[in-house]
Amino acid sequence: MIEGIIRWSVHNRFFVLLATLILVGIGGWSLKNTPVDAIPDLSDVQVIIKTSFPGQAPQVVEDQVTYPLTTAMLSVPGAVTVRGYSFFGDSYVYVIFDEDTDAYWARSRVLEYLSQVAPTLPPNARPQLGPDATGVGWVYLYALVDRTGQQDISQLRSLQDWFLKYELQTVPGVSEVSALGGMVKQYQVKVHPDKLRAFNIPLSHIQMAIRRGNQEVGASVVEMAEAEYMVRASGYIQGQEDLANIPLGLNVNGTPLLLKDVADIEVGPQMRRGIAELNGEGEVVGGIVVMRFGENAQKTIDGVKAKLETLKDGLPEGVEIVTVYDRSGLIERAIDNLWHKLLEEFIVVALVCVAFLFHVRSSLVAIISLPVGILAAFIVMHAQGLNANIMSLGGIAIAIGAMIDGAIVMIENMHKHMERTPLTKENRWQIVAESAAEVGPALFFSLLIITVSFVPVFTLEAQEGRMFSPLAFTKTYAMAASAALAITLVPVLMGYFIRGKVLPEHKNPLNRALIAVYMPVLKTVLQYPKSTLVLALIITVVGFWPVNKIGSEFIPPLDEGDLMYMPTTYPGLSIGKAREILQQTDKLIATVPEVKSVFGKIGRAETATDPAPLTMIETFIQIKPRDEWREGMTTDKLKKELDALVKFPGLTNAWVMPIKTRIDMLATGIKTPVGIKVAGPDLKEIEKIGKRLEQVLNDVPGTASVYSERVAGGRYIKVDIQREKAARYGLNIADVQQVVATAIGGMNVTQTIEGLERYPVNLRYPQDLRNSPEQLALLPIVTGTGQRIALADVANVYVEDGPPAIKSENARLNGWTFVDIDGVDIGSYVKEAMVVVADQVDLPAGYSLNWSGQYEYMLRAKAKLTYVVPLTLAIIIVLLYFNFRSFAEVAIIMGTLPLAMVGSIWLMYLLGYNFSVAVGVGFIALAGVAVEIGVIMLVYLNQAYHHMVEECEKKGVEPRLNTLRHAVLHGAGLRVRPVMMTAAAIIAGLLPIMYGTGTGSEVMSRIAAPMVGGMIGAVILTLLVLPATYLLWKRSKVNVS
Repeated sequence: MIEGIIRWSVHNRFFVLLATLILVGIGGWSLKNTPVDAIPDLSDVQVIIKTSFPGQAPQVVEDQVTYPLTTAMLSVPGAVTVRGYSFFGDSYVYVIFDEDTDAYWARSRVLEYLSQVAPTLPPNARPQLGPDATGVGWVYLYALVDRTGQQDISQLRSLQDWFLKYELQTVPGVSEVSALGGMVKQYQVKVHPDKLRAFNIPLSHIQMAIRRGNQEVGASVVEMAEAEYMVRASGYIQGQEDLANIPLGLNVNGTPLLLKDVADIEVGPQMRRGIAELNGEGEVVGGIVVMRFGENAQKTIDGVKAKLETLKDGLPEGVEIVTVYDRSGLIERAIDNLWHKLLEEFIVVALVCVAFLFHVRSSLVAIISLPVGILAAFIVMHAQGLNANIMSLGGIAIAIGAMIDGAIVMIENMHKHMERTPLTKENRWQIVAESAAEVGPALFFSLLIITVSFVPVFTLEAQEGRMFSPLAFTKTYAMAASAALAITLVPVLMGYFIRGKVLPEHKNPLNRALIAVYMPVLKTVLQYPKSTLVLALIITVVGFWPVNKIGSEFIPPLDEGDLMYMPTTYPGLSIGKAREILQQTDKLIATVPEVKSVFGKIGRAETATDPAPLTMIETFIQIKPRDEWREGMTTDKLKKELDALVKFPGLTNAWVMPIKTRIDMLATGIKTPVGIKVAGPDLKEIEKIGKRLEQVLNDVPGTASVYSERVAGGRYIKVDIQREKAARYGLNIADVQQVVATAIGGMNVTQTIEGLERYPVNLRYPQDLRNSPEQLALLPIVTGTGQRIALADVANVYVEDGPPAIKSENARLNGWTFVDIDGVDIGSYVKEAMVVVADQVDLPAGYSLNWSGQYEYMLRAKAKLTYVVPLTLAIIIVLLYFNFRSFAEVAIIMGTLPLAMVGSIWLMYLLGYNFSVAVGVGFIALAGVAVEIGVIMLVYLNQAYHHMVEECEKKGVEPRLNTLRHAVLHGAGLRVRPVMMTAAAIIAGLLPIMYGTGTGSEVMSRIAAPMVGGMIGAVILTLLVLPATYLLWKRSKVNVS
């Protein structure tokens, strides 16, 4: 069938060329329109439910909102994990689905279950779904700055909330624009309790009066002079004066009683849970652009930048928009780096062809077929909706060497035919068809083996699956395209390009040198085939020695170009102290010469994708381009310098990559490489276990820092209402609580409508009545009967410890321990740490420990690879059998793999690489290409053997051992060129990736290293051990005497 396709292509060359042109056209269009991003979206399919419950303590939020929501969400179809966070005034519930779930289907299911539980929540708690975005969604951050001092941070925040936000949300691909930091303007009504008592007015009356004094109404239409006039009664509160003149009733003299008679009305800041700071210079207002799920990151960022340019004219004088994080720089660096690598590979592969063939026109056949194969891969990529990122382009990059193997062997075979039969106009296409058909079927199968051997990578799941499936897709498509082109386009191009004088193999200096070195060694090997096999076996066994010396990790750390500083502070931090720490750390970081800008964030932004407590600092550090760095500076050195520079008591430093960390935090909640989740019923006991883990893990070698959350370390002022005492004054729990919630906490009663802007109106008692437990105890309450009592008359007021924030996973309370490691791989560290923890930490009944973070992924990937790799080998064996129909030949080829692996392991050991999913993918890729060389060698040995048998039959003599040895020598020795060419093309094609630097090279080099090391081992094996094995196998079929 394959031979038939080759002959059909040669005879119908016009159609083949026409189809190629159409393919190139569609491929070019697909390449232009393929979405671009830096790395694949690694985040889980997740839906976030954010519920605002203003002024409520974490324990109240947990009991009344988070717990009911998490238990309801556990039964959502496809939900894998339900993670709950209860903060002051906010609840976040993350519903994480299995990876096969469609994001929008998941949202509709969550909404369905939410509608069942929402009626049971308190009236003030309003649950809403977060944006249709993922952890990779934070693509662009900016800061609003006014260096002239004309605008304060509340005015800057108004610009962000009511101008920039809505304009930017119109950009295609933007899911949400959230504000961070600044001050939200608030009308504060501070009621004097003495005046309330004097006028005999309860607090609830004032709430009602403010609400009733802030509304507008329409009253149909009036027709006058043949025209309609719509009636509208005004009544919105539009400023302090409107608020001051709200009527509360009449006093005893019949005089109107207004709000200003019983309260002070001021404009002030709303209570906030997040601060933004720039370069240590002071507070700013930040904006976070969150990209919609599955959108084109580069296009979205370009759209946001273009929109911001047009909006700058609408900003007040002196206000600047400063970019503080921009993903597009990383995208451009990553993609440019890979395009350069592809170009380098292209050049290297072309040089290999020219060097071995010594014929530029012949090399053009291979060089022209290569981009056609790449464009074919882009067509399928575009149709499937895959992004062009470092992984998908990396798939093409690691396939380039193997892609031209088919063309190389076919060209080389035609050269051999031309040496035997000179080309003429009449016989040109016949020779093309014969030479191509001779090696075509075996080549097609070997390229098919490379293609299919990569299929098991598709079985990887979760983060590792999302990371490597784009690479597996593109490599598979590129190899499938090259296999198809090898039996269609390549024979046609050979007919057109290979003409003129072709230098015979024995006259090419490179080939002569190769044969001169190879032939004596091969003769020796064929004299002692058994000794050769024993030696190969010993080398293989001894070669596996470094396996235990190589560590393990999940995915090699990816250098994103920018850094993130994420220290952990102790709980109970006030907003004032938080601001001070943020400014001091930012100022220090900004002094490092390599730093371009420092944007500090503490607490959370106004988005459901940010569940950060007030104790969490996230500082985005923009780094200058590499050419502006000090000589000898590396990212690791930079981290060490920053770590030594920023030393604060109570701060546990962590220097991480922005995208990867955000994904990890949203997927597992753990921001460090290793995390431990302690689950149990009592937060105090969980905290005790966490502190013990801190002590134990500090002594484990490789621990850079360890911090256990103080889950019960918050500070509370508790108002413990005494029911009996309250009953004496005719007060119920709710009556007292309303006073506590409104007078102390402050309640947003309504909002003003000022044009397009909306600002809250807050009702509370003056600050001097509520600034300490002692003052709170004296807080006056006016009862329904007009009695004036103090809060202490109906409640005990005291300070106690409690949870600063409450976390739960699958409805079980959690406390997390963050472990940062240094100078050790994750696998080895966790193995040792697990032993120490099991030995030294005693868990009470009902409590459990769960190791999480990257380690969690690594275990899953390891388990998957243990049966994926044997599956790869099984597929290869089946395909080889289809081609050779002989188990002996399949066994000979498969025997090349162990020695190839030895080469891989040693190269990894020498380069200091750890085992990871990337390395596993490299080994899977190696299996395909190593087998291919064996297939090519076996095809030539079989050709030589059959030729010998035919010659002996013609002469009527029985084949002897010497004749067989000579045939093997001839088959292997004289065909060293195509074997070396294919190996050299693969190895040379991978070298630019392996030794490349730049964005993405950390992952790509780990995939390339096993392939390069393995190919070197496979070449030695194929050239020496395979002929010896073949000789021993065929020995039984000849006369040994």
